[in-house]
Amino acid sequence: MNSDNSHLFNLVQVKGTWIRQNEQDRVQEGKWSDAKIYEDKSKHGVSWTVVSPVVFTYRVVQCQNILDPENDTLLWGHLGSHQRAVGKSKPIKRFVVIDETVNRLYGSQVTRYFEARKVIHKILPLPTTEENKSMELVTAILEAVHQFGIDRRSEPIIAIGGGVCLDVVGLAASLYRRRTPYIRVPTTLLSYVDASVGAKTGVNFAGGKNKLGSYVPPAATFLDCAFFQTLPQRQISNGLAEMLKMALMKHRGLFRLLEANGKELLFAKMQPLESRESSEQEDAASAARRIAIETMLEELAPNLWEDDLDRLVDFGHLISPELEMRVLPTLLHGEAVNIDMSFMVYVAHTKGLLTADEKDRILACMLGLQLPVWHQDCTLALVQKSLQERMRHSAGSLRMPLPTGIEKVEIFHDMIEDGVLHQAYQRWTDELSCHSEQQT
Repeated sequence: MNSDNSHLFNLVQVKGTWIRQNEQDRVQEGKWSDAKIYEDKSKHGVSWTVVSPVVFTYRVVQCQNILDPENDTLLWGHLGSHQRAVGKSKPIKRFVVIDETVNRLYGSQVTRYFEARKVIHKILPLPTTEENKSMELVTAILEAVHQFGIDRRSEPIIAIGGGVCLDVVGLAASLYRRRTPYIRVPTTLLSYVDASVGAKTGVNFAGGKNKLGSYVPPAATFLDCAFFQTLPQRQISNGLAEMLKMALMKHRGLFRLLEANGKELLFAKMQPLESRESSEQEDAASAARRIAIETMLEELAPNLWEDDLDRLVDFGHLISPELEMRVLPTLLHGEAVNIDMSFMVYVAHTKGLLTADEKDRILACMLGLQLPVWHQDCTLALVQKSLQERMRHSAGSLRMPLPTGIEKVEIFHDMIEDGVLHQAYQRWTDELSCHSEQQT
């Protein structure tokens, strides 16, 4: 760029009007923007490059008894104290999308909550399953929102359900009036530790998982583990797979918690355990939930838009999308992820990254959490296709996170050698196919 013909302009608002200001002539009066305009002149014309930082602020709140009418969280937990005062000065209106199954279990409590708070509300139950995760669901939500009518600035859409519900509502909110705030209330362990705390929204398209979507975080996510009490045990195992992912990638303490207490956590449905020595000591379930959220936020917050494709949280997500969609609805998301992780543990061991003892400890932990570790439809051909697709969509680099120990990881960018892949697959099948009866 020719510096003689290039200029940097800051932007300042004076008496309601935004104007360009040369960097060297910057004055102090007015409201300054973080945005900048670069102007470049050449014999062919003029070009302008706009740099406009986008900052999202959202809250993740662990709470108890969120459906108790005495609890303000569901209505005002996404706002600061000053904003709450302003919001409470006018009639309250909320549009709620709730998963059909969750509605059967908790719909009456949701209704009582809004009625007790004198909230003008509309509750829309929908079949938010992986098979139905489509633009048709998004359109149904948007049509109902339009008929109900909301203020796109101050009346957030509330999603209550599992990960599919949260993803679909998030996409609908990102489209309505170009961006309407929304709130996530996860009711499954999987969505509690995974889908609810990031910025992704999406639906399935053209046979692919989450092929359509956006990066728009919620105004807030409210986490209440009481919902887990009505989950089938399989759904608890499903969520524990994503917790184990974070443990293997970056937190030895979380792995030890799952390794030592996995069966107890599973049967207690991740409710606070009474075996702690004192009321001041954090129990295993509470510690595991907290660490899973903290480690997930550490990885997501600096990279919400996935500008950096080297992501630890992609462990278990290289083969699983293809497998999950192929056998839908046989496998739950976390189960497919765990099968992927199980295979990658064998790849890591075959490459000499994991010792036999480490491999066996990880597999024993998976089985203790009642997670599937092998599946007949996860063929070598599917593995190879998934890795090729991954490379094609990742700027020509595989970007494969592999454990190099427990709580240690390295991201590999080159395609795995055929010999290693074949050997790992054969060992994986020979040793673990006998566990396939654990699949449901």
